[in-house]
Amino acid sequence: MQTDWYKTFFQGVANDLWRKAISPEQTRAEADFIEATLGHRSRLLDVPCGNGRLALELAARGCRLTGLDLSGEFIAEARAASQRAGLRIQWVHADMVTLAGPARFQGAYCFGNSFGYMPLAGTRRFLRGLARALKPGAGFVLDCGVIAETLIPSFREREWFQVQDIHFAIENRYLADVSCLETECTFIKDGKTEKHSFWHWVYTAGEVRRMLEEAGFKVLHLYSSLDRQPFKLGAQRLLLVAQRSGRRPTPN
Repeated sequence: MQTDWYKTFFQGVANDLWRKAISPEQTRAEADFIEATLGHRSRLLDVPCGNGRLALELAARGCRLTGLDLSGEFIAEARAASQRAGLRIQWVHADMVTLAGPARFQGAYCFGNSFGYMPLAGTRRFLRGLARALKPGAGFVLDCGVIAETLIPSFREREWFQVQDIHFAIENRYLADVSCLETECTFIKDGKTEKHSFWHWVYTAGEVRRMLEEAGFKVLHLYSSLDRQPFKLGAQRLLLVAQRSGRRPTPN
């Protein structure tokens, strides 16, 4: 088991797959949800931001954005895209675990299944840092499709996908003693094959709620879809809406 796998995974063909897997329509729909939840023209933090697809969309609508990501390739791509579009966005190349204050953001969001990339200690550290970076009363939206209630009812050991010119095969193994999903990926593009592995720590919705409350948040809603259907066992994703409470977050 490799606990820091995400530090080197997101480059090359893995990033190509992510770029092609998300349609512009999905990005706009997710931006609609974030904007309606966190407020129009708010100062927002996108963490981790990937190639900036959501930050670029929200900035074009008038929000003030800061995007943070560990992938240097994605940060460079996002910066170039914002410059071409004439959008003023702050891009930060850093690990989400190292996020720190002072409190200056009116809202934040974490999309794309990145919650759970780290073991429990790292996840708690991220949430405490996030709480310190947010103003009291600020909103937070968490999107995750690898929550116990979403993963376990539909668990598959093997899956195969095609996204445009990329074939993508995965083999899953659930490590029950540590509640971790171990996945071996095989990417095939232009006749070349690459294999990579990643690990995703799996929490129940209740565990996520308790971690957020410990970090200084109040959980307001748990949805299963962008049209705000209630979250339940077997849902495909969790969209959790929380609010930064007034109490001082604990130090890392």
